[in-house]
Amino acid sequence: QVQLIESGGGLVQTGDSLRLSCAGSVRAFRGLVAAWFRQGPENEREFVAAVDWRGNTRHADSVKGRFTISRDNDKNTMYLQMNNLTPEDTGVYYCAAGGNFRAPVVRTYHYWGQGTRVTVSS
Repeated sequence: QVQLIESGGGLVQTGDSLRLSCAGSVRAFRGLVAAWFRQGPENEREFVAAVDWRGNTRHADSVKGRFTISRDNDKNTMYLQMNNLTPEDTGVYYCAAGGNFRAPVVRTYHYWGQGTRVTVSS
């Protein structure tokens, strides 16, 4: 069983940056595909970015050029650097692991964190 703990959310203004972290509880986390999803106030949970164990990444079109996913396997931790935030980025951000890198949809991921809230004011 892999437990995931997110941190780094908060209240920021348009144009600001935040870095989210996701710590995996066990060494096995470093061998799993890991991803960030988010859920806005009136939206379904949507894919943001994913990283495989080698460090290959993919990002949703809505965040390309602004968000960067990465991982540090020595620390069993994944990150999401978010720059130039807008109110449309507001939501709860979830860390997930154990999914399919080529099919980054909610149903393919086995492990989920509790989420960290990001609020971007205009």
